Amino acid sequence: MKPPSEHADANRRALRSVAALEFIKGLLVVLAGLALLSLSRHALGIEDIAEDLLHLLHLNPDWHISVLLLRAAAGLQKANHLTVLTAFLAYPTLRFVEAYGLWWERAWAEWLALISGAAYLPFEIAGLAHKHTGVRLTVLLINVAIVVYMAYLRLGAHSEKKAAKLAEHKS
Repeated sequence: MKPPSEHADANRRALRSVAALEFIKGLLVVLAGLALLSLSRHALGIEDIAEDLLHLLHLNPDWHISVLLLRAAAGLQKANHLTVLTAFLAYPTLRFVEAYGLWWERAWAEWLALISGAAYLPFEIAGLAHKHTGVRLTVLLINVAIVVYMAYLRLGAHSEKKAAKLAEHKS
């Protein structure tokens, strides 16, 4: 058995880096969900907890991020608990499945990463257009890089198969 090429090693490292990123994203949502679940068991409502958190961190309640946090808390307070639970389970499940597939270099996971990453691009671009920040730009650039890389892998794999079939027919 011959050793894998440097190109294959680089692809494996890149896929595993994306897999690790997806796993971390899923894990962060699970941790946030668990934190909200544990906080919601207290007598305080989620909105009260969000306000207390802003006060504890000495954050201006009129700051854009603070306003978003308070709106999200109000939405969670009004939302059906089953809907919230489904969202907190669906997103990390998708991220963990994607991470698993990318780690083991599965084509379906590359397609999943390409499609799910591309789906977020319009929202990230709109967010960046609304308010330009370094974090938003960084997130957008990382996501664009992942989408472009996954497209390169999938379209490259397709053209390699096509070339192999053509060579097979010629011989």
